[in-house]
Order: sequence, then C-alpha cells, then structure tokens
Amino acid sequence: MSSELQQVIAQSNIAFGTSGARGLVTDFTDEVCAAFAQSFIKVMLGSFSFTRVAIGIDNRPSSPQMAAACAGALESIGYSVDYYGVLPTPALAFQAMQDKVPAIMVTGSHIPFDRNGLKFYRPDGEISKEDEQAILSVSDALVSFVSALPATSSVASDNYIQRYLDIYPQQMLAGKRIGIYEHSSAGRDLYHTIFTKLGAEVTSLERTNTFVPIDTEAVTEADQQKGLDWSRQHGFDAIFSTDGDGDRPLIADEKGQWLRGDIVGLLCAKALGIQSLAVPVSCNTAIEQAGVFTTVVRTKIGSPYVIAAFANLTGSVAGFEANGGFLLGSDVTVSGQLLKALPTRDALLPGLALLALAGEQPLSKLTQTLPQRYTASDRLQQVPTQWSKDFLAKAALSPEELLTQLGQSARQIQSLDQTDGLRMQFVDGDIVHLRPSGNAPELRCYAESAEQVGAQVLVQVILNAVKGLLN
Repeated sequence: MSSELQQVIAQSNIAFGTSGARGLVTDFTDEVCAAFAQSFIKVMLGSFSFTRVAIGIDNRPSSPQMAAACAGALESIGYSVDYYGVLPTPALAFQAMQDKVPAIMVTGSHIPFDRNGLKFYRPDGEISKEDEQAILSVSDALVSFVSALPATSSVASDNYIQRYLDIYPQQMLAGKRIGIYEHSSAGRDLYHTIFTKLGAEVTSLERTNTFVPIDTEAVTEADQQKGLDWSRQHGFDAIFSTDGDGDRPLIADEKGQWLRGDIVGLLCAKALGIQSLAVPVSCNTAIEQAGVFTTVVRTKIGSPYVIAAFANLTGSVAGFEANGGFLLGSDVTVSGQLLKALPTRDALLPGLALLALAGEQPLSKLTQTLPQRYTASDRLQQVPTQWSKDFLAKAALSPEELLTQLGQSARQIQSLDQTDGLRMQFVDGDIVHLRPSGNAPELRCYAESAEQVGAQVLVQVILNAVKGLLN
C-alpha cells in the first residue's frame, strides 16, 4: 500500500527551521528523504519547468545515504540528477541558478553530527516560507524507488572557484600567509585552491575525517585558543574557516582573534559598495551607526526572511546574518568585473572581500574604523523549544519580572522588540536578545555592549540565570 507524502513527513519528527528541514539522523529514513524530495519537486512544478535536479552533500557520515534516497526518488518520477558530491552549499546553489534547475543540499550545517538536514533551492534561489508550507502539504503517493547516487560531477565546484578568480586580481594575496582551518568543512579543498591561485601562502590546519560541528555564532573556547596559538606559531595574516556546509564564515585577523559574523558582513557590504541592506534583528547596531548604507531593514532570523526583504530594496542589495553568511541580492561590479547575485548565505565572498578591502594593512585595522559596538552570543543546549517559547511569551508580558529573575533588576528598559524572540534595549545602551533556535532544542542569547568583555559577561550572566530557572 502506497504512503501519502504528507503523512510520511508529518510522522517523521523532521521540521523546517531557520534554514531547511532539520532533525535526527535516525528520523531521516530513506522513505522520509524520498518524500521530501518528491514533495519539493511537486511544489516546484507549480512555477517552473525543468528536467533535471541538482544534489550536493556535506561531509557528515549520514549525508551520502540521504542523498541516495533523494536521487532514487527523483529518478523514479522521471528526473535526471546532477550529483556534485561534497561541496559548499553556495556552490550548489550558484550552479543550480545558472542552470535554472531546483537543487537539494544534504547538510545539517553546524548542528551535531547525530542530526542532519535538507536545504531546498528553487531555480531562482532559496525556497520561501510559503514554499516550505507547500512542501509539507503535498498529498501525492510516495513512489517506489531504489536509493542510488549517480557519478559525481566537479562542474559546480569548478564554477564556484572560477566565480571568484574572475573578479579578483591573480596576485591579490601575494605575500600573504593564510591559514585554513579545514576540519570537516565541505569546501576545504576549494578554499585551498582559491587562496593559492590568488597568490597566498596557504597552510592547512586540523583537517579531519570526523565531523566537527562548528557554530560561527558560538565559537568554543577551544577554537578561540586555537586561533591565537596558530597565529603566534605561523605568523598568519588571516585564518579562514567555515561551518560544516560552507555558508557561514569564520575569519580571524592577524592576531588570531575570530571576527564576529555581523562585523564581517558589515565590512563585506562596505567593500562591495552595497547601498541597501536586509539583516536579522540580532545583528550589531554598528551597521546603522556606520552611516555607510542608504537603507537598513531588520528582519526575523533566517535567510528566507532576509531574502524576502530584498524585494523592497533599491540600488545594490545584500544581506547578512549574525553568523556571517553573506547574501548578495543583486549583481555588483568588483574590480571592474561583474559579480552575479547569489541570494543565499556564502562564506567565501566575505573572506575574500575583507582581504581585498584591507590591502596591505592588517585585518584588525578594518574593525577600528567602525563604531565601537560589541556583540557576543552563546546558547543553552537541550532546552525544549516549547519551554523557551512559553518562557519568552510570559517574559514579554512582564519584562520587569524577567529582569529580576535574570539578576538585572537595576536596569531600565528603553525598548522591547519581539520581531524574533525577545530583544531588550536598555537605557545604558546594552542589549539582550533571547530566542529559541530554529534548528535545534536550544535557547540562544545575544548581547551587545560598548565593551567586548561587557557583552561576553552579559551573555554568560543571562544564560546562567536562565539555566537556574530551567532546573
């Protein structure tokens, strides 16, 4: 008896978060992956005509089998599969947009390896929140299929490399010493090639076949220390890394200090001459204070919301998130060359743009030109999402009571923002923002202050207080 797609997905425990469908690997059975793939194509057929679908994966041990199930289902309903193997998510998205075909990226991004996910791309870019709901509502019967992967093509990876070699001078990085923290990043081989071709002396750091869940919004103390140690040992001009699927950058200056993602995004937008920006509400207020951009729009957290805001922006358009992922919303000219729009998170463009902007000066000099506003963020893991939602809903009704619970009763609230979670701006200029993660059972805390240490301490004080309430 055939299963209905909607029913298979509803019973799977897999849910859409801020970026794609996420869940435990054990819940991503072949049947569930096939149901998502078939439902996605049914939704795409309502707006596009195509005969092929692109698929790529990250380095998670579960990703090849999930991709094989998607590919098997697609071929069973009559579509050819362009399989690009392990590559960064933006590389897959870029190729699919050039070919005007839908794409599926098998990746859980930065979440632990016992989880995974599926990211979906329309022929013209990321799916919308409306597309997500449509995918969950397809009532067709699941086809019979055999899980199998076609031969791997390097076309998408090659074109992604060429995208950046075409716009930056061949010896732009001559004399620069660049470290690449490779870990298990899906783009680790590509990055080495690009930085080398641009003239840099490249050193590979900590390449591993064990999946490492790098979260660029919550860099661990161990990784912070690694950056400092590597810089002292090798005398790097910069260290470049990404999360697992290569759409969020992790960039350290010549001192080995990792730059905050929203500051990376701000500098990248400045380097590209962007006029209009869309950024999530969690990003640093230095973006507006810098006075560089004609328009800045704040959105809910998640790339679909940032992309949706592009429609109302004019001039050269871009967006970025607090994790540093940069979304190029319009074509721009770089070094006299056309760089086509890529409205999905990209980690490589910010890395190259910052080095180009810095020129001969140290990377750390770039941040000194910005308004001195500092952000920090961290998370409490294994916090039930519903608990977080209930906690914040109650807090919004009585924020003064919340401040007492958090040990912040001496503070005065200047404004509250419930665009996404609960963001409190205080009279002294400090900001605290709490929200449930859209990808995992976690409660995230963002803080902003006039001092870096102040922001870091504020995050830890708030999270320790919430942990006490949780217990």
